[in-house]
Amino acid sequence: MRLYEFAPTRSIRARWALQELDLPFEAIEVRLTDGAGQTPEFLAINPAGKLPTLVDGDFVLTESIAIVVYLAEKYPQKGLLPADFEQRAQLNRWMSFVVTELEQPLWRIARNSFLYPEEQRQPADIEIAKGEFRQMAAVLEKHMRGRQFLVGERASVGDFLTAHTLDWADGIGLLEQCPTLLAYMKRMYERPKAPMRISDALRSVGLVL
Repeated sequence: MRLYEFAPTRSIRARWALQELDLPFEAIEVRLTDGAGQTPEFLAINPAGKLPTLVDGDFVLTESIAIVVYLAEKYPQKGLLPADFEQRAQLNRWMSFVVTELEQPLWRIARNSFLYPEEQRQPADIEIAKGEFRQMAAVLEKHMRGRQFLVGERASVGDFLTAHTLDWADGIGLLEQCPTLLAYMKRMYERPKAPMRISDALRSVGLVL
């Protein structure tokens, strides 16, 4: 397997799943800050020019949520997806919640803080997005009270996805009202095979936001 990645991106999620599964893989850095995602060679693999991208033999897969679910389904003996049908449905529900209700406001904040050219930024949208994130984080905070994991009694790829997203939010001060989520996120990153946190990943490539 080959994982095309850049440390500070959602590649963290794919790497986390691979490490938890103890799978050997070749890590190929695609330094987006240098334009490596837009080269003809990389666009031939992923026309969107984004990361992560997983290549498993002749099979190419993009989008972090699809990658982690694919890996967990390919190696079911590792138990990174619930076997129970209803628990699997609940896990799909919460993963969808994370990437739509939590991740999207974070992207809006990032775009209007530093990703967009300054003349395209909308500072007012940052505060709106922060409010939307906090509102939806409160929903997950309530769900996680008394729970160790997102669904069921053991860690799943949904926990890796969620912990990464919460780490992103924590980095910009959005978990101060969610002690349960903050503790859950830190607990997940204490797992022996957890990847770098986002702040460390940024430093590893010489970036500090």
